[in-house]
Amino acid sequence: MIIFKKVRYKNFLSTGQQFIEIQLDRSQSTLVVGENGAGKSTMLDALCFGLFQRPFRNIKKDQLINSINEKECVVEVEFVIGQNYYKIIRGIKPNTFEIWCNDVMLNQDAAQRDYQKHLESTILKLNFRSFTQVVILGNASFVPFMQLRARHRRQVVEEILDIEIFSKMNLMFREKQKNQDEIIKQSDFNCQLIDGKIDSQKKHIEELSGNNKQIIEKKRLDITKAETDIGNYALDIDRVTTEKTALQKEILDETKINNKYKQLHNVEAKLENTCSKHKKDLEFFKTHNDCPTCQQAIDEAFKSTMIDKKKNKVVEIESAMSQLVKEITDTEHRLNDINDTMVAIREKELLLNRYQTSIDEIKKYIDNLNNEIEELSDDKYSKGVATGTLTELQEQLTDAEGAKVKQKEHMVYLDTARYLMQDTGIKTKIIKQYLPIMNQFINKNLADMDFFVNFTLDEEFNETIKSRYRDEFNYHSFSEGEKLRIDLAILFTWREIAKLKNSTNTNLLILDEIFDSSLDASGTDEFMRILSNKLAKENVFVISHKGDTLLDKFPSVLKFEKYKNFTRMA
Repeated sequence: MIIFKKVRYKNFLSTGQQFIEIQLDRSQSTLVVGENGAGKSTMLDALCFGLFQRPFRNIKKDQLINSINEKECVVEVEFVIGQNYYKIIRGIKPNTFEIWCNDVMLNQDAAQRDYQKHLESTILKLNFRSFTQVVILGNASFVPFMQLRARHRRQVVEEILDIEIFSKMNLMFREKQKNQDEIIKQSDFNCQLIDGKIDSQKKHIEELSGNNKQIIEKKRLDITKAETDIGNYALDIDRVTTEKTALQKEILDETKINNKYKQLHNVEAKLENTCSKHKKDLEFFKTHNDCPTCQQAIDEAFKSTMIDKKKNKVVEIESAMSQLVKEITDTEHRLNDINDTMVAIREKELLLNRYQTSIDEIKKYIDNLNNEIEELSDDKYSKGVATGTLTELQEQLTDAEGAKVKQKEHMVYLDTARYLMQDTGIKTKIIKQYLPIMNQFINKNLADMDFFVNFTLDEEFNETIKSRYRDEFNYHSFSEGEKLRIDLAILFTWREIAKLKNSTNTNLLILDEIFDSSLDASGTDEFMRILSNKLAKENVFVISHKGDTLLDKFPSVLKFEKYKNFTRMA
């Protein structure tokens, strides 16, 4: 188990020359508050940068250095594993990366990349992705699982189970299949070529007892024909090369289109989340006459204005999403065209290889004919020599056919491996094995939160929710407080599954403004009860902008503020 003890940092983002130090195991639960921009979430970036050389948020490395001091950016992280006390020191300007174990610095002879690999694979035994799945749940990258579309739900589960590697392997095997198919085609061509040589050699042996002059003349005619074939192949090569060049010009925008496709999908996810929030606000103003926080009546004019505003926002976002879907579709069509063109380019390359191979073989054939003419002219050629050549060719054919059989056997192996790497193969089998465990954990977590329903995810990650009286519900039929319990139960399940799968176990859990929008007065009390009961043995940090509501509910509070343009703890 990893026991995180301390993180301290200076000249990191808005933090100045004085170290900010946070004791990570100081309390069972700690509230982190402050105004927007005060530096509450900086501790997340510092912790991730110290351990994995990258911040939690999408911030470039040169932007991590305090813009006023512009040097001596330092992050230190301390933790305990078993009997060993570790300290990681990482800095920018100057660049620093040190790993200390029990006050002794580990050997730094290895390259920094290998040093980082040693930290992740040997010491921590987790990487950035698994760390952010198990330790940090941040609002910047978090959407409740039940609010995701089916395909996005599957992606989350695949990441938690660490089975995305199979998708990469599927692509690798697909490329190997293409190469192997070309090898088999080349083997077929070689067998046919040798078989043709054998027929030619047999005819040549029969001709040896005939008139040498006639034989020589015929071979010279064969040479002339072969040279003509070479010329024709050369013309074909020029033609196909021109066609290939034209196709390559058609896909110059490949990288641009791929980047656009990814960006469009990211925008789509953000719009979906934003639209969901506006719909939630609209429903609130439609169904509430009083403020749940202060219990005062909501002004009707204000309420009407907000309803109209939220309706307009929903219409505006849905219109934008409709246009975005069209753009995504158009982009997908362009990607399909690019893929078709790349296939065509590959076919042209294969054709060029075959033409060049044919030319090379014809040249060898011409050389053999010239040698035979020379030998016949010198009357040195004998039937015995010709017969020996025939035997060699027959042996070559046997070897080539044997190699072709092995290549086809290898293709069967690649076909099988590719099938196993597809979504319907090993990944689905692994998911099926873990689904009962996931459902068991979710229902246990719900029961621990006094929410007694039977919650089941199927293989498509659609939910079935039944009460003890067998009434059937879906996620959206519950209140916000009940949805919160479901969201927390699933989040705790992912944490438990990640620990089980990745052997990741730690005392630390950081929640960054995840549920602020879902918490009313009663919801806040429910949230605190869940934290105290479910995470009693862990060190939980809750970063929130609702300090006025939560301040008196935590045994420990960290307050961040800006002073003379620098972040400090009040």
